[in-house]
Amino acid sequence: MQLLEHFKELTIHPKNAQELKGLILQLAIQGKLTQKWREENPNIQSEEYLLHLIQKGKETVLEESGVKKEKPIDKIKEEDKKFKLPSGWVWSRFASTAYIVRGGSPRPIKSYLTEDPNGLNWIKIGDTKGATKYIETCAEKIIPEGLKKSRYVKEGDFILSNSMSFGKPFIMKTDGCIHDGWLLIREVKEAICKDYLYYLLLSPYTYGSFKDSAAGGVVQNLNIEKVRQTLLPIPPLEEQRAIVSIVNQLFTEVNQLETQTKQHVKLKEDFVTSALKRLTENSVQTHGHASQSWGFLKPHFKTFFNTKDAVKKLRETILQLAVQGKLTHHWRLSHPLGGDAEGRGGIEPASVLLEKIKAEKEMLIKEKKIKKEKSLPAIEADEIPYELPDGWVWCRLGQVSKFISSGSRDWAKYYSPKGAKFVTMGNLSRNSFKMRLDKMRYVMPPKSGEGTRTKLQQWDYLMSITGDVGNLGLIPKDFGEAYINQHTAVVRMMKELRNHYVGYYFLSPLAKEQFNEPQRGIKNSFRLSDIQYLLFPLPPLEEQEAIVAKVNSLMALCDQLEQEIEQNTKQVEDLMQSCLKEVFEN
Repeated sequence: MQLLEHFKELTIHPKNAQELKGLILQLAIQGKLTQKWREENPNIQSEEYLLHLIQKGKETVLEESGVKKEKPIDKIKEEDKKFKLPSGWVWSRFASTAYIVRGGSPRPIKSYLTEDPNGLNWIKIGDTKGATKYIETCAEKIIPEGLKKSRYVKEGDFILSNSMSFGKPFIMKTDGCIHDGWLLIREVKEAICKDYLYYLLLSPYTYGSFKDSAAGGVVQNLNIEKVRQTLLPIPPLEEQRAIVSIVNQLFTEVNQLETQTKQHVKLKEDFVTSALKRLTENSVQTHGHASQSWGFLKPHFKTFFNTKDAVKKLRETILQLAVQGKLTHHWRLSHPLGGDAEGRGGIEPASVLLEKIKAEKEMLIKEKKIKKEKSLPAIEADEIPYELPDGWVWCRLGQVSKFISSGSRDWAKYYSPKGAKFVTMGNLSRNSFKMRLDKMRYVMPPKSGEGTRTKLQQWDYLMSITGDVGNLGLIPKDFGEAYINQHTAVVRMMKELRNHYVGYYFLSPLAKEQFNEPQRGIKNSFRLSDIQYLLFPLPPLEEQEAIVAKVNSLMALCDQLEQEIEQNTKQVEDLMQSCLKEVFEN
């Protein structure tokens, strides 16, 4: 087996560990883990003797359980056999190797429950929480009279969950009563090793057989008669014990590898988190340290960012670095403010841009193209989260926006199979400003209706302001006539800021922290004034373009990392499925 030959060198992620254990169990119950053992032990009991032990042992277990007669057990047909067994093994119906019966429930159960410490243990599905193999204690007890309508189980008995998470076996380490959500299984001890039966019941083959027999709507239940008739592969008793020993050893190694992986992943995550934190917390004056950290990380992206969670953190850090001016440090060195020493060229600082925008807004107000807004509060020193590079300036978003408003109510009466697009929160995205257009609605509003005041335009940013605040959308070119409802705000920037820098700002941790701060009431909500008050780091126009180009490049790298993660995950899954297919087909 390819996977088992190399699994010691594999990185065993938790999600793969259970699949690998299932593969080990499947190999075990097909006799593929004990081929060498059989070569070293050629004189094991015959198939005839094993069948004799099963038959005699079943008579004993029925007698001990006080059962005189059972439902008949189907004869085994050649076509029933699922795979070829090694020499010395036999196929046997489950009911031939064990006494199987459903539990019972005294009703109403409340009248039977008791706090008397001498009462009978009442074993519920909830008592398996945290248990893997054994049930040692239970939370409730019932009065002795409840036994008449229940089923008594003894220490050493198997119980199999019959509903909810059906098909899960447990071995009792206490006595008690079980309800009809359990099946009691009392195995033939003369022919069946208890630990082998436990692993057999856990195997993909047996669980799959149980699953195929389950029936029901919301809650599926096992069909006890189909469970009784399930065909099981039974090796000689000595080989069962050898199988258990090998499986225990392999499970231990898988657990060790899984633990090592978890520790390795935790160390890597801690390092990545620390490195990314250092990047964003370094001040402008210590930008050299940030460059060193970034320079160290970048060649090792594939090593450190090999999970989707890590890539998500990387995206967040890139956006935070963008709005801190740390992605364009080297760009600024070659693009001085106000010209070089001889007065040639130069980048216009954001403070000049802000004054131009202010004058332009005053002109639009005078021309009655936009309404005069209330004065925004000055930015206090204790509000400023970090120092900006030279040429940048802190402002409030309302200072550089042309129009901020929410949509209108009562759109339902205008719904139509065609017409203008009607953008809802379902069309917005959490970690992107790209619109989701798969479930678009349409409306046909009256031309003079109140809702037309928020008719959308290219470069309009949309933001959810109720429920999950801060979901985003950007109206693209040639989007056509479109409107929004009262749960969404439109943010229309001044023409100088109709670019993706604003979108990356909205996606950054800086903006998201502000989205979360003013949420009020039982239902999260964001007022239009909250949007106007948002602290906005304004770079020079030319630097905004440089930031967008840099972010686009780094986000493309993140896309590539995520694609490789998906490919690697698929390769592991394909390998596992290939191994499982090989096991089941041979």
